[in-house]
Amino acid sequence: MIEGVMGLEAMAADNRDDPYLRSLVALAHIDVAWLWRGHADQAATPAPQNHRCAAHFDRAATLLHPLDGIALDSPFIAAAKCALFSGQRDSTTMQVADDFAALIDLDPDNHRHMRSLGTHMLPRWFGSYPALELEARRTAARTEASWGAGGYAWVYFDAIALDPEARRRVDIGFFLDGLRDILQRRSDQEMVNLLAAYCAVALRYDAPDDAADPRCCDEIAKAANWLIRQHLREIHPMIWAHAAQRFDNNLRVSSPRRFADTGRRDAMTFIAGLFRSEIEAGRTVEFSDTGLHVSPD
Repeated sequence: MIEGVMGLEAMAADNRDDPYLRSLVALAHIDVAWLWRGHADQAATPAPQNHRCAAHFDRAATLLHPLDGIALDSPFIAAAKCALFSGQRDSTTMQVADDFAALIDLDPDNHRHMRSLGTHMLPRWFGSYPALELEARRTAARTEASWGAGGYAWVYFDAIALDPEARRRVDIGFFLDGLRDILQRRSDQEMVNLLAAYCAVALRYDAPDDAADPRCCDEIAKAANWLIRQHLREIHPMIWAHAAQRFDNNLRVSSPRRFADTGRRDAMTFIAGLFRSEIEAGRTVEFSDTGLHVSPD
């Protein structure tokens, strides 16, 4: 892996004036930094691993420092610079929020930026629960032309999957309106699977503190009903498997095939439960390009 990174470094050295290659090498260093950090937070990571993690973030910062993604009109570079925040814990809430706002304005159709903003606004990173709510509403207002109320849902999307207190505070009506607006604007099966898997499995928890206020999870789980019954035409197993792991991008998967199989099982289990009464009555449920069909009695 180090040889590969050094090979990228050599390419960047030979093409010093190429901002995209510099950004690509920086992102490689950020990926390696996350490998050293693993699943634990910085305080729980052993010191040697923290040092290696910090070294890669520092190198990425050096590569990206002279670049300005906004001036270059490049969402790729602007997103790379926002990715640096994970290794710079001294950044302020306002700085993080403003940089992500500029990135989202540059690339409003990309929901990943909004999801990342929500995660960064959690208290465990750079924000607070009031800051998370403020940025969700600001983002919804700025991206209304692209997503309607969907910007609010995207900012909270991963945040409420990760944080029980965020689930207790989210405006659930606004969030559900956002899901509907997202689907009105992006009705492809990849998006339908993402939203359905999120509502069906991403918020399943066994921790005692999650039972304190089940309203949010219950309301979102109900949304899976109309998403699947009205819009699902095919199952994308990888999306369902990733949703069950709360979209953990640092997850180590030893076998993609087995990982996809778990996603398919989760999807089929949930769908079977959703159509239990029809199945118990001897009816069949089929998905096709024209929609979902339940056989007559």
